[in-house]
Amino acid sequence: MPELPEVETTLRGIRPFVEGQTLREVVVRERRLRWPVSDELLTLQDQPVLGLRRRAKYLLIALPGGELLIHLGMSGTLRVVDETVPLRKHDHVDLCLGSGKVLRFNDPRRFGTVLFQPGAEPHDLLAKLGPEPLSDAFSGDWLFERSRGRKVAVKSFIMDNATVVGVGNIYAQESLFLAGIHPSRAAGKISKARYERFAEAIKTVLAKAIEAGGTTLKDFTKADGQPGYFAQSLNVYGRAGEPCLKCKALLKADRHGQRSTSYCPQCQR
Repeated sequence: MPELPEVETTLRGIRPFVEGQTLREVVVRERRLRWPVSDELLTLQDQPVLGLRRRAKYLLIALPGGELLIHLGMSGTLRVVDETVPLRKHDHVDLCLGSGKVLRFNDPRRFGTVLFQPGAEPHDLLAKLGPEPLSDAFSGDWLFERSRGRKVAVKSFIMDNATVVGVGNIYAQESLFLAGIHPSRAAGKISKARYERFAEAIKTVLAKAIEAGGTTLKDFTKADGQPGYFAQSLNVYGRAGEPCLKCKALLKADRHGQRSTSYCPQCQR
């Protein structure tokens, strides 16, 4: 599944082509996505695009009457193409712009979605989200206070969107390794000092991934069609059974929330 850096990379890729343009119309070819495509999309015509932003893994496009919410799901991509470019299989939604370009949403698995939220209130999907990991609101203090009394594994704790948004499977593993924290340790048993290191590790790993263009996954490419390159720098993700790049011990794997987690038994305690 595309994670926060992939979504941020997509946002930065499409923003110059979409922001400040006019949304002429929306063409919907398949409504049956993770959540059905909003009926209101079909009524949007000649709407100025006021701005683009990201909240968690959602791309938000501001219009005078509300916001478009786009989630890439597991296999979704957005590409800016000329409106004359032939359709591909699984091209479900087109946002047609005044420039003659089209922001085209493709999603083979249909786990993504395109929604519309009228008015100024945030969509229900955004209402209970935790802080952004690269914001000042996210800190070791926040993690320490929120974790008190929690018996859940710290890896599951950090992947909870109520704790912090956008720290998915890949970057949780990489951040835990950088902070030297075992992924199975109970969240409530970790000290404030270690949470401060962990928060900084998360910020560092995500910032580097965004700078590198996201992690190369089978289903992910950037808005220009090129894959990200951060996968070349992964320390533990997907490397169970291989030697640790730091201490040479063999990496092990556990499961948390039905997701495999690679870690170093020597470097992470």
